[in-house]
Amino acid sequence: MTKRERFEKFLANQPVDRVPVAFFHHFCGPAEWGKGLENQDAFERNVMGHKYAREKFDPDVIKIMNDTLMIMPVDVSFVKTADDLRKVHAPALDSEFVKKTLELTKRSRAFYADSDAPVYATGFSPSMVLRNSMCIGGIPGEGDESQLIGFIQSDPDAVSAAIKNIAEDIAAINELLIKEGGVDGIYLSVNNQSNFFTDEFFLTYVAPHEQEMLRKANELSKINLLHICGYHGRSNHLHLFTGYEAAAYNIAVYAEGVSLSEGRKLFGGKPVFGGYAQDTVIYRGTKEEVKKAAWEILDECGQVGVMLGADCTVPNDIDETRLEWVREAAIEYAQQHK
Repeated sequence: MTKRERFEKFLANQPVDRVPVAFFHHFCGPAEWGKGLENQDAFERNVMGHKYAREKFDPDVIKIMNDTLMIMPVDVSFVKTADDLRKVHAPALDSEFVKKTLELTKRSRAFYADSDAPVYATGFSPSMVLRNSMCIGGIPGEGDESQLIGFIQSDPDAVSAAIKNIAEDIAAINELLIKEGGVDGIYLSVNNQSNFFTDEFFLTYVAPHEQEMLRKANELSKINLLHICGYHGRSNHLHLFTGYEAAAYNIAVYAEGVSLSEGRKLFGGKPVFGGYAQDTVIYRGTKEEVKKAAWEILDECGQVGVMLGADCTVPNDIDETRLEWVREAAIEYAQQHK
């Protein structure tokens, strides 16, 4: 099978010659995340990182990593009251941010021009974008989010309005990346780690806008993937995302304490991927340990509707050879389980 044929079989819950493998990592360190508009050197390293990584490992699934342009800048400097949230928007299509995002996508995509593997643009949910923009002194979950928390309590409709605005703007950017950026679909990262929003708030004021944004992406591509981001103990209530329609779901099995098989049941039998913790065996284990982990995952969930990957991004300094070990293990497992 070609990479694309194998991937399509995975999405269709059909038998494959061996399961596909999908690991992703950043190309720049955290200090350079989101700095692409002000640091051209970091932006170039972000782009060229795709080229150097592919020289060591030719991926089954390609994801354009927009490290230096993530999550996305949203101007909240004018927000003093909850009602001000109703005027919050993501960058417009003619903004420098979107122009650079399209440039990064096209230039990185070019390194895979001879590959038939599916190509994804990395996207982030509007609730994550809003939290990131309003968080002071760190990332969400670590910095000061007291202002947003106050608005959630005093005017949930205003918070929902901001999320709706951002969702509509991101939907337009997604369309641009699919139609002009050369990607096949959107790899959408969502979360409600550590129950930042209560379940009731999330389902009422957040999920409908994110689901609508994903629905619009699904009109453009049938292979959009949902990454339910959990890591290092930051877990989610997975049932919050069962209404998100995607072609397959990445579940953080270690962060969530849910196996791939359990996750597949939760999402109605849809394809799932993951299985490895992001920075333990895959990062530090011996070749034998990495392969043994792959076999254990496949013993647990089988080879249909399953793709091997990690809870979240693996460390950016990982030796790409390790990813080949996983693919070798998938091939060997398939040969012995025909």
